[in-house]
Amino acid sequence: MKKLILIRHGESEWNKLNLFTGWTDVDLSDNGINEAKNAGKALMENNLEPQICFTSYLKRAIKTLNIVLDTMNLDYLPVEKSWRLNEKHYGALQGLNKKETVDKYGEEQVLLWRRGYEVQSPILAEDDKRSPFNDKRYKDVPRNELPLTESLHDCINRIMPFYHEHILKAFDKYDTILVAAHGNSLRGIVKTLKNMSSDEIISFNIPTGIPYVFTLDDKLNYVKDEFLADKETLRKQMEKVANQGKK
Repeated sequence: MKKLILIRHGESEWNKLNLFTGWTDVDLSDNGINEAKNAGKALMENNLEPQICFTSYLKRAIKTLNIVLDTMNLDYLPVEKSWRLNEKHYGALQGLNKKETVDKYGEEQVLLWRRGYEVQSPILAEDDKRSPFNDKRYKDVPRNELPLTESLHDCINRIMPFYHEHILKAFDKYDTILVAAHGNSLRGIVKTLKNMSSDEIISFNIPTGIPYVFTLDDKLNYVKDEFLADKETLRKQMEKVANQGKK
């Protein structure tokens, strides 16, 4: 059996302020740091020891991974970073308060921007300071591949080639893999593993900092999945995510 461990980064400073984050490079909050430490402890308590790790280009995911590995005394593990594991790009919404945006545009519209499978957020201008075209970390990525906005479908299409060509192929050599990334990028992986419909994945919430463990057979088919948290903690954390875009 193989194990694929997914961890959404710990709470970020902008999660705490309820702002649209997307590709904005925001640090972890103090609570997010504690969530990452607890994630590492949960993995140790369940005798789960990754052998290779993957993360995005965004510091909230990178730092979460570093804290998890430090907690487990596994700082030496190989780590592969990819921009393809970045969060969904929220376009011109990035930096805006979610509840204030609801007050301006309505809860239904904001829900579509946040979770609509085919709905993109308002697009960024290429010369906007928030544009990835102006960020040196993406200088080697072809411009036609860099998003200025995305729907969830766009985000999943961006992620899945990397998932198949790098993460799944790593199982040729390793039995336990850890991916530290973001709510929407991880939902793309979950959708594929569990063969969920677009409606099912839209309503599925991944809480920050709680390891989500998939057991796969030797042919990498889904066997089972579980969050490493008690039911009440998991319920509260999922509700917290779901309520971010409500009045």
